[in-house]
Amino acid sequence: MIIAHLPAGYILGHTARTKGVVLGAILLASVLPDLDMLWFYLVDGRSVHHHRYWPHVPAFWLAVATLTLPLIAIFKRQWLSAAGLCFAAILLHLVLDTLVGDIMWRWPISNDFVRIATVSPTHSHWLLSFIFHWSFAVEILICAIALFLLILRRKQ
Repeated sequence: MIIAHLPAGYILGHTARTKGVVLGAILLASVLPDLDMLWFYLVDGRSVHHHRYWPHVPAFWLAVATLTLPLIAIFKRQWLSAAGLCFAAILLHLVLDTLVGDIMWRWPISNDFVRIATVSPTHSHWLLSFIFHWSFAVEILICAIALFLLILRRKQ
């Protein structure tokens, strides 16, 4: 996914009828795994596929959720729903990346990537290959749905 993570997070937040700070947290969580791009470009020099970093490993988020959600339930119960939605947004990001990206769903058992489809290098630049692949239509659809929901919300 290139452009649809934030709109997908908006669809999730809208569907859960959130607004304000909670919606903002869901939107942030929906792009949180891609913050590893900073490390990828600024530190690592693109030597390791950024989906091998911990923000793109589902087991990492499972561990974080397993540790934090019970603590939130005990100490700040009113935040539990919002926290659950944030973890759902992160999971949604990883599921969407699985469409044509590479996600290590089986880690720590295996370091192999899982993907549904492969984008072949059919154009001179990798970005063009992604844009002209059928999966980009899915991204456009997600963006269109999010825009439709945003317009509906503004009218209400």
